[in-house]
Amino acid sequence: MELMEIISDALVYPFHNIKALIIYLILGIILGIVWVGSMGAAAASAAASNLAAAMGSAVIGFIVAVIISFAISGYQLDIIKYGIDRSFDAPGLDFVRQFFNGFKLTIVQLVYFIIPIIISAILAIIFQHWLAMVIEFILFVIFGLAAFMAECRLAKTEDIGYALSIGDAIGDITKVGILKLIVFIVIVALIAFLLSIIGGFISGWNSTVGGIFLGALGIYLVFFAARAAGLLYSNV
Repeated sequence: MELMEIISDALVYPFHNIKALIIYLILGIILGIVWVGSMGAAAASAAASNLAAAMGSAVIGFIVAVIISFAISGYQLDIIKYGIDRSFDAPGLDFVRQFFNGFKLTIVQLVYFIIPIIISAILAIIFQHWLAMVIEFILFVIFGLAAFMAECRLAKTEDIGYALSIGDAIGDITKVGILKLIVFIVIVALIAFLLSIIGGFISGWNSTVGGIFLGALGIYLVFFAARAAGLLYSNV
């Protein structure tokens, strides 16, 4: 698919899958309630000088929030997968599977960003001048794009080994086209930025309406970006 086809499809995709949007919204609301509730309970316990209860509330809230966050990430991977398959449907909620896929995604992202950090630290010691900075920038761009490809590879197969095949992920960059990939990222970021500005204006006009709009906009942008990523990778 050409870039404009991908963007136009991704822009309308969320509106054709309202049920999926609601599922994602519910997950987000639950996550927010867990965070706020656990922090509130921890603060109340701390104020009552009950440090054990405060730490317990914070730890339990953190664990539950992480579990939900992983499930949300796994749900986003499913949206990418539907895009790769070029299906106009949207995923349903499969909490356990999506939780484990979200966990896998976190590991993949850590690996792809730890490697350039380690290499950059070594280069900084060896060169100690501007050349190290140039090489570091190139490394982070390459591994950032490779991490994007790895996310799509994980969405496609749910195989963490397949996603962690760094050489193949870098090879996927060339299959998509590095220029096309960069332009794609710029367009998606620009659309997100412009919509966020609109949301900011609405929020300034009416904080309640603006808050609701910004929350809905955040969900829409996740669907839009994930759908667009899947469609882009479908060309590989």
